[in-house]
Parts: sequence; C-alpha cells; structure tokens
Amino acid sequence: MDRSPVRDTVVGLFVLAGLGAIAWLSIAIGGYSWHSKGGFILYGDFNETGGLTVRSPVKIAGVRVGEVTEITLGDHARAHITLDLDPSLKLSTDTFASIYTSGMLGDRYIQLAPGGDDRNLKSGDTLSHCDEAMILEKVVGQVITGLTKDNSAKPANPPATPKSP
Repeated sequence: MDRSPVRDTVVGLFVLAGLGAIAWLSIAIGGYSWHSKGGFILYGDFNETGGLTVRSPVKIAGVRVGEVTEITLGDHARAHITLDLDPSLKLSTDTFASIYTSGMLGDRYIQLAPGGDDRNLKSGDTLSHCDEAMILEKVVGQVITGLTKDNSAKPANPPATPKSP
C-alpha cells in the first residue's frame, strides 16, 4: 500500500479532533467552567458537613448561584466553608445556610435562604445562621434508640389483676 501525505494528514486531524472531543467532554462532565461568575466570597461555620466537598453547588430556591471553594477546620473544631457566589446577589445579613442532599443518597449542596433584614452581606462576611447536615446514619440511630426506649418502658407482661372472691 502506498503512503499518501493527504491521507496521513486527514487521519492525524481526525485523531486530534477525537482527543479534543474527549478532553472537552471530560472538562464538561467534571463541571469545570472557564468563565467563573464568582467573586462574592462568604464564609460559613458548620458543626457537620456530612460529605460536602469542594466544588459542591450553592443554591437559592434550587438555582445554582455559586460553589464551595474550600473546606477547612476552623475555630472550635467546626468546619469553615468558603463559598464563591455570583457577585450580582444581594443577600441579607440574616441569610440562613443549610446542607442538603440531592435525592435520597445524592450529592450534597448548600441551600441559602435569604432573610428579611435591610442590611446586606458584603464579600468576606461570615454567615451567622448555619445549620448542620443531617446524617442518615445518625437519624436511623436516633429512631432505633427511640424505638428501643419506648419498648423497654412498656412492661412485657402486664401484671395480672387479682380476682375478687
């Protein structure tokens, strides 16, 4: 078979296009964005993160408005979480942050619930109201403990009532 420079060039371009498509798909699935709308930085201190990770979404009313950029151990052994949000947001100082799960066993995300205060948070502020994540294992353990306490409080065999003569 004879070598053809045109055929070799076409095959080379086809391979490069395939590698480019794989790279683009990997980046798109990973959720990386070339043009970040962030810049409004807020901090939150949580007792429990429940598996929240860096790059987890931050949502308001189910709409993604930012992401988690850093999770560290802060003061008093609490998780210190950095949120990078859309700079066009106007959030009141009494905004409430909670960690939720997408679906039954899905990924974790932070849900922000804006309050009604007239004063707004500025970039670099710390959220004053942060609710810890509900851990499924803790909830199941509490339910089981509650059931066993209720059953142990009831006597297994009620005392027999004496018969009158």
